[in-house]
Amino acid sequence: MKIGSQQHRASAISSSDERTILVRGRDLCAELLGRITFTDHVWLLVRGELPDAAQRRVLDAALVAIAEHGLVPSVQASRMTLAAAPEALQGAVAAGILGCGSVILGASQAAGELLEALRARAQAQPLDEAAADLVREYRAAGRAVPGYGHPLHKDYDPRARRLLEIARDAGTHGAYAQAALAIERALPGITGKPLAMNVSGAIPAVLLDAGYPLLALRGVPILARTAGLIAHLLEERNRPIGFVLAHAGATAIEYDGPAPQGFRPSDR
Repeated sequence: MKIGSQQHRASAISSSDERTILVRGRDLCAELLGRITFTDHVWLLVRGELPDAAQRRVLDAALVAIAEHGLVPSVQASRMTLAAAPEALQGAVAAGILGCGSVILGASQAAGELLEALRARAQAQPLDEAAADLVREYRAAGRAVPGYGHPLHKDYDPRARRLLEIARDAGTHGAYAQAALAIERALPGITGKPLAMNVSGAIPAVLLDAGYPLLALRGVPILARTAGLIAHLLEERNRPIGFVLAHAGATAIEYDGPAPQGFRPSDR
């Protein structure tokens, strides 16, 4: 059954023959292997061209910043999956990645879309005024402003601050970072409390300024966190805590549904 347009029947990412493997038009073995970094390769795959030194540095920093963040829900899901299915490393990694959404990991994409919207508005009005208007619209619609606020890093997220410093040093700090800072300035007067830019707000700011595509933003935390998950799963095999996490989750929740007279839940 035909679904959607089928006019385009080609891909420009890779191909091969008996002697050559092409990636974005470059010979994998002769031009890439041993000559470029993995960060370079990510940029090449996504953008179709190799990054310059500044772009490499910014993307590399973004990947390092988000690769690991402790026993967050995605890591717990991954470790508990491996505990239940120790033969399925790929399934455990997938379990963690499937938790990438608007709260965990996926906020960078939403924050990037917010910055893009602000940049468009700032063509017709002062940046700070446009930022305040946009934040008010989000609040009126009951929407959280993505990329701002953190349960632990109240005053500032050290990762966000460092990423902006790196972008400035690399010479890529530009309109998107300025838009992100304008939103940060607008938030206290509208929400009544300071909401500092977090790492999910800084990542799109620095990457978009460096020329990384908006539609591929969510892939950056997914790619980075995959490395962190693999580390947790290796540790799970050597120092297992998956069932400890499962037990802790079960004991933290009380049963309050119907029960026969005299029923008492076990301590598990």
